[in-house]
Amino acid sequence: MYFSGIIIGAATFLVIGAFHPLVIKAEYHLGVGSWWMFLVLGVGCIAGSLFTAGLWSILFGVVGFSSLWSILELVKQRERVNKGWFPEGPGHKRRS
Repeated sequence: MYFSGIIIGAATFLVIGAFHPLVIKAEYHLGVGSWWMFLVLGVGCIAGSLFTAGLWSILFGVVGFSSLWSILELVKQRERVNKGWFPEGPGHKRRS
């Protein structure tokens, strides 16, 4: 039996599950301006996936693209905060 598909699926599930609260916390504490951290992590992981093999390459790719997707989610999270669905972070000014 081959377990690589199950391992990749579970890892992808965990990575996406980890990025959801990470985006919320980043927007709360740092604001949308923290987008560059997700960019650096994403590009770094995607580059790392080019220089590794097997499961590690796939995991680096999943983390990299999840990180890049999180940039869009930061903007959407700001919109959710403006709608009052999430609390506003300390020191942030409300924008429409």
